[in-house]
Amino acid sequence: MDRLKHRVARLSDCHNVADFRALAKRRLPFPVFHYIDGGGDDELTKDRNTAAFADVDLVPDVLVNVETVDPSVTVLGKTTRLPLMLSPTALQRLFHWQGERAVGAAADKFGLWFGVSSLGSVGIEEIGAKFAGPKLLQYYYHKDRGLNAALLDMAREAKFDAVALTVDTITSGNRERCKRTGFTSPPRFTPASALSYAAKPRWALDYLFREKFSLPNLEKHVAAGSDVAMSIQAYFSEMLDQTMDWAAAEKLRRDWGGKFALKGVMSVGDARRAADMGADAIFISNHGGRQLDGARAPFDQLAEIVDAVGDRIEVILDGGVRRGTHVLKALAMGATAVSGGRLYLYALAAAGQQGVERALGILEAEIVRDMKLMGVTRVDQLTRERLRRR
Repeated sequence: MDRLKHRVARLSDCHNVADFRALAKRRLPFPVFHYIDGGGDDELTKDRNTAAFADVDLVPDVLVNVETVDPSVTVLGKTTRLPLMLSPTALQRLFHWQGERAVGAAADKFGLWFGVSSLGSVGIEEIGAKFAGPKLLQYYYHKDRGLNAALLDMAREAKFDAVALTVDTITSGNRERCKRTGFTSPPRFTPASALSYAAKPRWALDYLFREKFSLPNLEKHVAAGSDVAMSIQAYFSEMLDQTMDWAAAEKLRRDWGGKFALKGVMSVGDARRAADMGADAIFISNHGGRQLDGARAPFDQLAEIVDAVGDRIEVILDGGVRRGTHVLKALAMGATAVSGGRLYLYALAAAGQQGVERALGILEAEIVRDMKLMGVTRVDQLTRERLRRR
């Protein structure tokens, strides 16, 4: 039987991540929507990131007193209300004028880790001053050593709680949707693209007449992304340092001196090296399927990485999460927590802070309800005995 079809025209119509995606598509110019939505090459890996969860089934227990359940976890030394982190994502004020301010406020309200990109559109200093919850800086390793040092200094002064070095962007993936739409940051208005932006007047008015778009963490060092329109593909390939290696990662960990993670680990060998170097956590991630197409999905790699290093380092599953059941499956497989970007970016694009809060509220309700249906009252009761592969 076909699922009930419905038209998503307003926030109250949104009941899952797919609904927020549909509303975001209605409200964004198509180059901006496809930047969020797209992946690398044929997008096989991007699609697999979510599809992988369907290959494993949950096995519930019954006749358990589940009147009260506790979905909290401790990640990177901070106890959070849900086993969910908000992955760092760039350029958020292009998706909605509130940008990181909306996401940070929602993260604080729900007691979650707030991931902030080096390519964020609100400054690290402001985020540190405004939001009290745990904050993580996603660190890109640039050719400009002055910028590299400045990013750590800004995070330290803003009292960020952790740094995650992104290790899967040594060069950019092939983002064909962005090539076809001509997406750049900031947007380049050409005769070919102007109509797509003008067709969404609410977005266009916000972009043109509210605070000027910029990437404040970078603008003192590089013009790209602030005054010079550049594709993200070009930014990664031209601005990031392709000589980055394990020695550079170890030096960065020492220079930071606080909680430190690697984001983009996919192999057991790399997971072991991360544990050996003293990292506190790894994010099993393929950058949302935006880099190497044909790579494994994080959930497909989770069990073997947990078996190899789970007793030495925290393992965070990043990518493809759309449902509370996905969260439970990852925890049962051995993840410390899960992390996601599109799961809140669609909601941000659809309705700003209200959208993000509604999306997180829906996910929280799903996690709590699914724990009760599984017959567990704490997340540590989710083990592989509760899973079966098809």
